This record gives sequence, C-alpha cells and structure tokens, in this order.
Amino acid sequence: MAERISEIFNSFQDFLSNEEEIREEIRTNVRDLEKTARDIMMILQNIHNENNFEENIIVSKYCTMARELFENVRKSYAALAKIVPKDQYYRFHDHWRSVTQKLCFLASLVIYLEVKVLVSKETVAEMLGVQNNREDGFHLDLEDFLMGLLQLSAELVYIIYCMSVVASHLYVMFQSRFAVNSVTNGDYNRPIEIARFVNELIAGFRLLNLKNDNLRKRFDSLKYSVKKVEEVVYDLSIRGLKPSPSPVVQETE
Repeated sequence: MAERISEIFNSFQDFLSNEEEIREEIRTNVRDLEKTARDIMMILQNIHNENNFEENIIVSKYCTMARELFENVRKSYAALAKIVPKDQYYRFHDHWRSVTQKLCFLASLVIYLEVKVLVSKETVAEMLGVQNNREDGFHLDLEDFLMGLLQLSAELVYIIYCMSVVASHLYVMFQSRFAVNSVTNGDYNRPIEIARFVNELIAGFRLLNLKNDNLRKRFDSLKYSVKKVEEVVYDLSIRGLKPSPSPVVQETE
C-alpha cells in the first residue's frame, strides 16, 4: 500500500515539475514581450515630443521603427505557441494577457497614426504573429483586442485633453503630446479628427452587450472621459479655432 501511494504522489510531483518548467519558459518569453512593448512605446512617444516638424515624415519614421520591433513580438509569440500545450491556451493565458492587451493598443496606435482608421482584429493578429481564430491554435483573444482598443481610446482622449490645456494656457509645463504640438503649430483640425474617431469608436462599443467585468469597467470609465472631448471641441468653437468646412466650389458652365 505504501509503495502504491508513493507511486501516485511521485506522478503528481512529476506533473507539477513539468508544469512549473512550462510556466517558467512562458514567463521568460513574456518578459521579452514586455521589454519590446516598452521599446515600441518609447519610440512612439518621440512623435509627441517633436517640435515644428513635417508631420507625415515624422510619423512615417517612427511608425516604421515601431513596426520593425514588431518582428521581435512575432518571434516571442511563435516561441510561446511552441511552449503552450495544444488546447491549453486559456490555462496559461493570464501570463500574457496584460502584455497582449498593451501590444494590441500599440498596434492600433501605429495604424491610426499611419492611416487614421480603426485597425481590424485580423490585422493586429498578423502584426503580433498569432492566429486570428481560436480554432486555428495560438490566437488573439477577442477580449484582449477590445481592451487594446479601449486603451487606444483613452490615449486619444488624453491627447485631446492635453490640447485643451495648451489652448486655454492653463498649464504651460504640461507634458507634450501629439495633439498639443499640432495646436502650437496651428493644426486645429487634428483634435477635431481625433474627437470624431474616438466618438465613432465609443459608438461601436455601445453596440456590444458587454457582460465581462473588466471590459465593462474600462468602457464605463472611458465614457466619462469622453466628455472631455466634447469640452475641447466646444472650447475650440467658442474661440473661433474650430476649422470650418471647406466651401464647395461650383463649376461654371
């Protein structure tokens, strides 16, 4: 009997040891992902700190640099896909959940800066080097993608809020952001563009029946922040800084 019990618990120990090895390998790759995410963020922050620049050239430069680092992201996720046992994705998902959400945010920010559109889940999955659909293997979880978009919304709301501070001359030493520099360079149209994009994105989230606690809490907090966007647009309007629609030129016969 004693030998039988010993065999059983030795098998348990083997299982626990093997799982700990898997988790340690996962943690190593996740640390690499976190470092790369920080590096990408630092690169994109350079956009906010440029003064008197050619916007398209600067954006293209730093977005290209950021995209190059996404190659490291793809390698790390490829390594994770080999480590995580088949059909056990969600057993270990908590290890990379946070960094994946951050990378979804960074990928969506790159796309917005480049072409001013909302990125698709498929495109983000491609940038990360993972599958788009769960049934295809190691994939991009929908909740992680949505959390990344909410982070994008929060960042853009913050950009607009910074712009309002500069426009009102309330806090001269405020940290520079992209929209702030746009205003100091006379580009009052950018905050309007950002405000329109954020409101359309929030409208899209309102179509979802969010029951997940984390998504719901993040979305609810963002809804209150969006009021700042409306205040900025109003402030630009009363100051006469809001760009007027371009007049339609009628051709003469």
